Amino acid sequence: MSTPVYEKLKHCTDQVASRIRTRPEIGIVLGSGLGAFGSQMNVREIVNYGEIDGFPTSTVKGHSGRYLFGELEGRQVVMMQGRVHYYEGYDMTDVVLPVRLMGMLGIRTILLTNAAGGINPTFGPGTLMMIRDHISVYVPSPLRGPNAEELGTRFPDMSHVYDPGLQDVIRTSAQEEGIALREGVYIQLPGPNFETPSEIAAYRTLGADAAGMSTACEATAMNHMGIRIGGISCITNMAAGLNSAPLTHEEVQETADRVAADFTRLLKAVVRSCPAV
Repeated sequence: MSTPVYEKLKHCTDQVASRIRTRPEIGIVLGSGLGAFGSQMNVREIVNYGEIDGFPTSTVKGHSGRYLFGELEGRQVVMMQGRVHYYEGYDMTDVVLPVRLMGMLGIRTILLTNAAGGINPTFGPGTLMMIRDHISVYVPSPLRGPNAEELGTRFPDMSHVYDPGLQDVIRTSAQEEGIALREGVYIQLPGPNFETPSEIAAYRTLGADAAGMSTACEATAMNHMGIRIGGISCITNMAAGLNSAPLTHEEVQETADRVAADFTRLLKAVVRSCPAV
């Protein structure tokens, strides 16, 4: 028997599918300050989140809240210009509904991007970090509740959430484009407040290199569906306790704008080099 979560997902997917001709193979999620990347795409169709009955909508500045469908580097792509977050008040199943919908439309690879705070003291603002693995703290699993068997198994393995082959593609793309790329572990916190210096010190002890308020839950949901996952963080600020300046959302946007050219070249190269599944 289908679960309410799956029925809602199918209801939203059917609405989007009826409005598009593109059949995407790759999905991209654009994080805070990175929405302008959509201009790199030959857009054929646009679906605003607010036009989908039952769909969660973005409330954060800098998140346009729409799907872009079209072609990028010769590949059929669907791009999320803005995501929804747990701190906006949504149930976790609604937070991951947008990425699950892309999986329902047929993508087999997803690239998750975000703006993050640097915990590793050697990762200064402007650093691009490939996500090697993640830690999720104080946020519920998107798989909590009755399992949607149509999507995946009850107890999915999490040994290699971020696909090793796709990590090789990201590394090689960065090298070929002459872009400095670091690697590390991303930790998702619930937000919306930034973390205290003591919390950041604790998360560093746990092995985290960067902190944010998204992505890990999406990766968990897509891993459940058997989708190949790659992740890239843009370090936009140093986390609390690593400098004396107060943390602001404006700083996130300013740093993302500054590294937009490198981020654009890297993401385009990764899309171009992604092997078909």
